[in-house]
Amino acid sequence: MPSNAGTTRLVIVESPAKAKTISGYLGPGYVVEASFGHVRDLPRNAADVPAKYKGEPWARLGVDVDNGFHALYVVSPDRKQQISKLVKLAKEVDEIFLATDEDREGEAIAWHLVETLKPKVPVKRMVFHEITKPAIQAAVANPREIDRDLVDAQEARRILDRLYGYEVSPVLWKKVMPKLSAGRVQSVATRIVVERERQRMAFRTAEYWDILATLAVAKPGEGPRTFNATLVALNGDRIATGKDFEPTTGRVRAGAGVVHLDEGGARGLAARLADQPFTVTRVEEKPYRRRPYAPFITSTLQQEAARKMRFSSQQTMRTAQRLYENGYITYMRTDSVNLSETAIAAARRQIVELYGERSVPPEPRRYTGKVKNAQEAHEAIRPAGDNFRTPGEVAKELSAEEFKLYELIWRRTIASQMTDAVGSSVSVRIRAVSSAQEEADFGATGKTITDPGFLRAYVESSDDENAEAEDAERRLPTLVKDQPLTADELAAQGHHTQPPARYTEASLVKALEELGIGRPSTYASIMQTIQDRGYVVKRGQAMIPSFLAFAVIGLMERHYPRLIDYDFTASMENELDEIAGGDHAAVDFLTSFYFGSTNGTGDQAIAHAGGLKKLVTENLSEIDARSVNSIPLFTDDEGREVVVRVGRYGPYLQRALPGSASASASASASREGEGEGEGEEGGSQGDRAPIPEGLAPDELTPEKVHELFLGGGGERKLGDDPSTGEPIVLKSGRFGPYVASGERKSSLLRSQTPDSLTLEQALQLLRLPRLIGVAPDGAEVVANNGRYGPYVKRGDEFRSLDSEDKMFTVTLDEALALLAAPKTRQRRAAAPPLREMGNDPLTEKPLVIKDGRFGPYVTDGEFNASLRRGQTPEELTLEQASEMLAEKRAKGPAPKKKAAPAKKTTAAKKTTAKKTTAAKKTTAAKKTTAKKAAPKKATSTPNE
Repeated sequence: MPSNAGTTRLVIVESPAKAKTISGYLGPGYVVEASFGHVRDLPRNAADVPAKYKGEPWARLGVDVDNGFHALYVVSPDRKQQISKLVKLAKEVDEIFLATDEDREGEAIAWHLVETLKPKVPVKRMVFHEITKPAIQAAVANPREIDRDLVDAQEARRILDRLYGYEVSPVLWKKVMPKLSAGRVQSVATRIVVERERQRMAFRTAEYWDILATLAVAKPGEGPRTFNATLVALNGDRIATGKDFEPTTGRVRAGAGVVHLDEGGARGLAARLADQPFTVTRVEEKPYRRRPYAPFITSTLQQEAARKMRFSSQQTMRTAQRLYENGYITYMRTDSVNLSETAIAAARRQIVELYGERSVPPEPRRYTGKVKNAQEAHEAIRPAGDNFRTPGEVAKELSAEEFKLYELIWRRTIASQMTDAVGSSVSVRIRAVSSAQEEADFGATGKTITDPGFLRAYVESSDDENAEAEDAERRLPTLVKDQPLTADELAAQGHHTQPPARYTEASLVKALEELGIGRPSTYASIMQTIQDRGYVVKRGQAMIPSFLAFAVIGLMERHYPRLIDYDFTASMENELDEIAGGDHAAVDFLTSFYFGSTNGTGDQAIAHAGGLKKLVTENLSEIDARSVNSIPLFTDDEGREVVVRVGRYGPYLQRALPGSASASASASASREGEGEGEGEEGGSQGDRAPIPEGLAPDELTPEKVHELFLGGGGERKLGDDPSTGEPIVLKSGRFGPYVASGERKSSLLRSQTPDSLTLEQALQLLRLPRLIGVAPDGAEVVANNGRYGPYVKRGDEFRSLDSEDKMFTVTLDEALALLAAPKTRQRRAAAPPLREMGNDPLTEKPLVIKDGRFGPYVTDGEFNASLRRGQTPEELTLEQASEMLAEKRAKGPAPKKKAAPAKKTTAAKKTTAKKTTAAKKTTAAKKTTAKKAAPKKATSTPNE
């Protein structure tokens, strides 16, 4: 697109990829440059605060709360070079176009650019929802001014999150553990996951039985000869199913009025029904119709990508970002299900080409979103352009990951404009009378799809992996009332009630969306944040809360319940939307939230409590760090209270000894001060057992707890040492299980397990290092176990043994022969991989999981990625491994270490060493004094 004669324009976008694509659509006279995202933000830490503000009481917040919540913005250190480049370019052009994203974040970046560059030339705002040539040319031809209401809403959100994080996080540091964080959305998301785990922990399973009958028609006509039917009623009373049981007791709900069959009852009834005639008592047929799904919005795209392709939220958004910036899809952060008229026309044309005229409904389909405060002016996520490219047309241009996501978006968009799926559903009841005159009713349902309509293009997945697909048919024979049937088989089948399923990233995003919490731009970052903070770990797709999360949420629920209340958090989103619409002032909203002024907007409960500032300062003394870090589990058969304690080295179990105080009191007694809450080394009331890493909270059943205390988690007496009479005890410590007797201790060998360790093996361990004998020169020769395995030693000479058993059997002659042999420096043979995973779907390189010094890791031979907490080599999926390595590749190779300076003379070394030691002492003294004098400052920027 040519510019005016002699006019030069600078177009600023966020990313280089976006700049490259857009520059191809603009003619001479346009310079397209990237800002690399946000150019300014609130200070991340004290070092970022300019010197002239360091003495201000509000400097740690980066927000002057006493003067209209004025924000202190600083240019990010890693953006200074690019800002200098943009300032120079701004002086050389006649106009500036700010082409940042069309949402609030993009609007704020545009405003920050103006504030930072301070251009002397006209500045215009250009917006677009797809990066195609027509869209870019239209945006240049129709610019607008920066929308200050959108900027105010984004700034209010940023300040709100800073106040929330910087005021609440220090409470967690003092009462739970250092370096934790709280956030307006992250804390609520963590609460949702914790509440689900509590439900699972309180769940009590129930067993129930029914009968599956394989029935046959005497004269088969249309349809199959046999079909399955399930027992649904006995003598007119419904047979109990999973929904009829109380989840916390495992008992049938009061007043359910159902027959609860056990195994004996089901097998007995099946035997009494054998060889009895079956008769159809009712046939009901209804038309089946299913409308297409709406086009994708951010949350539904994340959900479906997780279900169908096992993508994480971050992986989905990262891939969608690349597709958007390279012109393949429209903007991917949206909560609108609208399609433009040109998009609808493009979809309908393509449906006719691919599926025929009959697959297009007479009128275009239009959808209404269910998301609260959706930005309906935006579009749904769809293929870019006025003529959609099929997946086949773009396959060679995209990576495997990009292709999968593009195809998903394309199919969903096309399906949204296709005809309904239609067919028929049938419900059948069959009765048989047993030899004991019991009336048993069986039920069967069928579904036949006569015209699949949109299902030809797209079938949505379910969070329940056992759920039947939308396009699945269940065909029954043609049946009529009073038709006789025979039973080919009657099988009693047992079932167990299941606890509520854990959240996945997809279902957690869905839950947040339904509650009106968070926005499209925040979902992926929230999923990552709660994992990075150690509040949630993933096992496969399931999100499991840590006991650290239990402690944090327990503190918030007891002392700051409103801050993690679902309705309150959603109401803040609503008020931010009102600010974006120009209906409320940001200062009034922030004043109400922080100081409690009831003159403006804001939640009245917080306002009447005096606001956030008063809440966190006045309530601090009421928080008992001792109880916050104790999570009660149950009382065991001996009347001892069992709790989980969140300690310095991880969570552990504690229970009161008979006749002593409760475990909670015992835990409290072990704490010597607030904030020291880990107390793992103090206190002797009650016994303890560490909780193995990777064990989920709901897996701490009474049976498992008993096993941990007796089988290698706590203490277990193995017997007495016959030579000293002292007891030999198996214990579990910070570095694993070990045996102890008196002052002697010894760790278990790699080949030994706590539950199978015998007294004889323990005696062997306690005799290490074992004196084998004395060499001819008088030196002692010993066998022992070390960091790199078993070995023999004489003086300073070491030689490895080829097995742990040899430590106890090697003779003096064998040891001397080993020590006499020359020491080889041959590298040990590489250990075989723990698991071969197949080829990376992105790079086609073979992926394997290996065991490294710091634990298992996945590698493609070039990049390595350690398995995250909670992941096991057996459960890691190929998609997860590919995603982890993709993140490593994106970061690039680790920076090389600088070469060490040349060595100085010995005299110089001694002089330097003396100076260094003195300097260290002085620095340490200064730090100690500073710690006593200065208040604790935020060390990082807590996220939402």
